[in-house]
Amino acid sequence: MTDTIAAIATAAGAGGIGVLRISGPMAEGIAETLLRRPPKARYAHYARFQDADGSLIDHGLLVFFPAPRSYTGEHVLELQVHGSAPVLATLLQRVCALGSRIARPGEFTERAFLNGKLDLAQAEAVADLIAAGSQAAARAALRSLAGEFSKRVETLRQGLLSLRVHVEAAIDFPEEEIDFLGDGQIAAALASLRAEHLDLLTESQRGQRLRDGLHVVIVGPPNAGKSSLLNALTGSDRAIVTAVAGTTRDLLHETLQIDGVELSLVDTAGLRQHSDDPIEREGMRRAHAESRGADLLLAVVEDGDGNAALELQQALAEGVLGKDAAIVWVHNKIDQSDSQPHREDSSDGVHLWLSATRGDGLAALRELLKVAATGDSATGAFSARARHVAALLHVGEQLELADQQLQVGAGELVAAELRCAHETLGQITGDVRSDDLLGEIFSSFCVGK
Repeated sequence: MTDTIAAIATAAGAGGIGVLRISGPMAEGIAETLLRRPPKARYAHYARFQDADGSLIDHGLLVFFPAPRSYTGEHVLELQVHGSAPVLATLLQRVCALGSRIARPGEFTERAFLNGKLDLAQAEAVADLIAAGSQAAARAALRSLAGEFSKRVETLRQGLLSLRVHVEAAIDFPEEEIDFLGDGQIAAALASLRAEHLDLLTESQRGQRLRDGLHVVIVGPPNAGKSSLLNALTGSDRAIVTAVAGTTRDLLHETLQIDGVELSLVDTAGLRQHSDDPIEREGMRRAHAESRGADLLLAVVEDGDGNAALELQQALAEGVLGKDAAIVWVHNKIDQSDSQPHREDSSDGVHLWLSATRGDGLAALRELLKVAATGDSATGAFSARARHVAALLHVGEQLELADQQLQVGAGELVAAELRCAHETLGQITGDVRSDDLLGEIFSSFCVGK
């Protein structure tokens, strides 16, 4: 980059610390002008920052990081002053007058990526760390920033490249007596790579849930206790609870944290087969639509109400409710029946018996939700985004096609699918990239990063 950028990186407010960051070839000259002597590398200088007319802007610290040993790989200058918005604004105007320009959102991290300091997945982890809504999400983002996700992707890429070389060698030497494509070695290697890919996909989906929060939608017939369950899980009286069926008419969104893991809960209108009330019908339509985007459905029925459970099962089978969502059946109001809180695993999902009003069995539901969000444990998880998961799903399709072509001995097509899978993985880390993709990713960053 030939130009120099500047932006307010952090501002802690009145009485706190504000930081201004400058990156680019003119950073060293700006440092010398403000300090009125050449700066030492990676040394905290006390400085009196003055405007062009000599008036004092503020006093604070100046630290200069020469290229390439800096966050962006360029000359970087950080100015620490009092966290006053007017002071920071004046100082920003001063460094812009000295030759820098105001940075675009995410431009510091974009330069770090373009200069090879971070790959694309690590760069995205910077934004994920800043936006983390839970401790688990923050830890996962830190692991991605440290390169754990990228290393897994690169290992799979290298395995694909090695197999691709093997396949293309078999194609290039058809006169050899040994049938390389049919001797089982390539099939075994491909099977191993597919298993490695599936593990990576599963962990990436878990990382996406940690980043975005597990999307949980509560569905069920009127008066089954859905709103009481929402209130019990969140520990608040967010949803209105009455004995009148159909009290909830619209979607009610709440955020819940369980042991540092974030979940998004949505209470929906009660579902029944028919209603003459146009408002209730609209509420049911919204409930159906919301359920189809859920990661997990809490299907709430009153304990002992077999008809309600059958109607929900039919709606799920017909695709009216849910779409590839996991199902947890909540048999509520056991305080009004002879049941005890317990769990049963069935082919149609997990069944839990509890009382939302009394709290019996609620701890088991909380633990189940945590496991659903983290895959048994958030330990070792890395953050991932929807685009990463989509790319890995596409890789899975390409590896499936490669396997099919291998079974019929179509070596050229096997190699082509492996090449496509290799390139698709490269899009995750930025080894294969487009300007449109970079623009979309970095425009979502905050200014100063």
